[in-house]
Amino acid sequence: MKKIIIYIVVLVTLIQCKSPNNDARIVEQATNKVVLSSEIDWEPLNPARGDNSPKAATIWGNRKGKIPTGFLSKFKDGFSSPPHIHNVSYRALVISGQIHNDDANADEMWMPVGSFWTQPAGAPHITSAKGAENIAYVEIDNGPYLVKLITEAFDSGERPVNIDVSNIVWLGADRTSVIEKTKDVKNDAKVTFLWEKNGIRGNLIKLPKGFKGVITSTGSIFHAIIIQNKLAYQEPNSKDAKELYPGSYFYSEGKSKHQLSVDPKRECLLYIRTNNDYKVVSE
Repeated sequence: MKKIIIYIVVLVTLIQCKSPNNDARIVEQATNKVVLSSEIDWEPLNPARGDNSPKAATIWGNRKGKIPTGFLSKFKDGFSSPPHIHNVSYRALVISGQIHNDDANADEMWMPVGSFWTQPAGAPHITSAKGAENIAYVEIDNGPYLVKLITEAFDSGERPVNIDVSNIVWLGADRTSVIEKTKDVKNDAKVTFLWEKNGIRGNLIKLPKGFKGVITSTGSIFHAIIIQNKLAYQEPNSKDAKELYPGSYFYSEGKSKHQLSVDPKRECLLYIRTNNDYKVVSE
């Protein structure tokens, strides 16, 4: 079963690109927190498989509870799971290496860093990985996240999506109010709208080389995960910036401001999950 459904991204983009701008530039931080990827604890994703299981590291939420959660999955080079299902649906982004996720009879489609896929609850599939290090960011809207036999498969009504990063539609300040326009339009930040459900949305932000500026947020939910390359995060009331590598995370509750800077040689990809307006503002 082939699952490349690029037009979904385009449709969601058209719906969201004209979202209203509440001009959050003047707000100050409320509750900001940073978690480095080096601080996250790893454990077996499926304890029943022992050493053959991928590793998992919860970033926010509780993978074993009933609440929304974001976590990392790490796969060994050459890993390939047996056909299985999950009791809940998930979304995922490739952080390192290459991931294949599809029906057991599908041709291999290796997704590189920045690619996005979804896996509906109850649908049989396999997951494979190749590369020296293979990590994905995985997100669920409710838990617990369980691995089950395909004998328990069911049709949830959802259909899976696989989007290679090369097929992502990027929008700049001329197409969406999420990005503040600068004089150098070619070097503006870019955004793509991946999904929206029950007032919560998931976006991927591309910050250009050498970016310096802020992301302002008005949401009571604001999660941001570094997907590719690093950025420096200036914490409020601190003189020193923290370097955030892929898998690192920052969040806020309420009106807030996140001061960021990007390496002058490499652009940075950032995933954002939020329930209200935010804006990317270059200095």
